[in-house]
Amino acid sequence: MTAPTTPRPAGPDLHGRSALVTGAAGGIGSACALRLAAAGAAVRATDRDAAGLDELVAAARGLPGPVEAHVLDLTDLDAAERAAAGADILVNNAGLQLVRPIEEFPPDVFHTVLTVMLEAPFRLIRGALPHMYGQGWGRIVNISSVHGLRASAYKSAYVTAKHGLEGLSKTAALEGAPHGVTSNCVNPGYVRTPLVERQIADQAAAHGIDESKVLTEVLLKDSAVKRLIEPEEVAEAVAYLCGPHASFATGTSLTLDGGWTAH
Repeated sequence: MTAPTTPRPAGPDLHGRSALVTGAAGGIGSACALRLAAAGAAVRATDRDAAGLDELVAAARGLPGPVEAHVLDLTDLDAAERAAAGADILVNNAGLQLVRPIEEFPPDVFHTVLTVMLEAPFRLIRGALPHMYGQGWGRIVNISSVHGLRASAYKSAYVTAKHGLEGLSKTAALEGAPHGVTSNCVNPGYVRTPLVERQIADQAAAHGIDESKVLTEVLLKDSAVKRLIEPEEVAEAVAYLCGPHASFATGTSLTLDGGWTAH
């Protein structure tokens, strides 16, 4: 994995706050963990990838907030709910992807995708809310996708999970508002992460094109800005939503899709 870059510590002051970030060993999750630590939050970084978490902790040394690694498999839903207890900030980021036509999509993989990307966020939110409600403050940020707002062929599980996450986030926003808890989605287009890189071959096979054409003819076809978004750009949006100045932003989706949904 490429070593994550350390962000500038400007922006919201999160000293004294604790944050839980799932899928934190790489990509968006790693960038979010570093960004929140740069703002002063004490971050619990969770992932199945112990080696990736070790790299993250090393990259976070010297930041205002500490980053602690917690190996966690989100298919263990009870463990996921317990892990969220006491968090002031919850960033639901973990995800996985498989590109296949519906008639060829393995049912067990569909089940796993929905478990990790929809049921686990529900359990994490459920575990975090008692503490957030008790103190009258909390921030839930769900890393959704442009695929939480639009569909693409061959991604039935991912699109289903992200659409469900949008509804869960809005429901949490409505319930959390009287308790000082906000819940929002961040919806990037294709991000420069291993998750995107790993689907190039599957996209080429599904669309019947050469791998070299996947980026321009599939991934960026509907984007007005013809590049991948960087994980650090997504992390900045997350940090904004976690700050005290974002208390009126709730139940919404912050779209970072390069103009995809402008069509």
